[in-house]
Amino acid sequence: MRLTEQQIRSLYGQDVQDRSGAKIGTVGQVWADAAGEPTWVSVQTGVMGHHESMAPLEAARMQDDGRLRMPYDKATVRSAPAVEAGAEEPLGTDQLAQLYRHYQLSGQGAVRTPEQPPQRMTGAPEVVRSEERLRVGTQSEPAGQARLRKRVVTENVQTTVPVEHDEVSVVHEPIGEADRTAARADIGDEQREMELRAEHPVVSKERVPVERVRLTRDEVVEEQPVNAQVRRELVDADVPERARRDR
Repeated sequence: MRLTEQQIRSLYGQDVQDRSGAKIGTVGQVWADAAGEPTWVSVQTGVMGHHESMAPLEAARMQDDGRLRMPYDKATVRSAPAVEAGAEEPLGTDQLAQLYRHYQLSGQGAVRTPEQPPQRMTGAPEVVRSEERLRVGTQSEPAGQARLRKRVVTENVQTTVPVEHDEVSVVHEPIGEADRTAARADIGDEQREMELRAEHPVVSKERVPVERVRLTRDEVVEEQPVNAQVRRELVDADVPERARRDR
């Protein structure tokens, strides 16, 4: 299995699965042959383990999610010859022979001689620079309650209303010659009455609906400033002046 440099870096810490998809462990180290091609990985199979089982990359397959699938069952990989965690010594001839026998490999392919045994890949020195980024969102919370409350108040109302009343005037009309025969000429006391009318204001009350009052809610968007502190890392390279190359 040929891998790019980026894929090789991504192997560290990835899950290793057996041929059925069951997890065996995670990649601890990657080992390369004399040509620099990755040929073996060591698999961490325990949380506190000090030894890592070796597994060949020749027939392994890297999946889309980065996990490494081996064409062996879990027991075969976990019972394989192991190396100490963090070991930096090249694999010896005896170790290679044991691995070839364990996995029943033919030994053909990349050169694996005692003078040029597989060595642990370390890659170029690098650090990962991280920084904090501000993620600003909003959170809804109660901001009070709006109520409609109806209450009764009493107030004075002044207005005017037209009223009528009767007024009496005394009118004297002389009787002409033609009317004297029809008019009575009796002498004596006499009394006549006329009914008089007068209006006065009368107040009554009625209940009349005059308007509807309701609450409406509008969402208003406004910009509010947010001040926060974020941290970021700076990387300083300590390189001798003669070896420095500006980019």
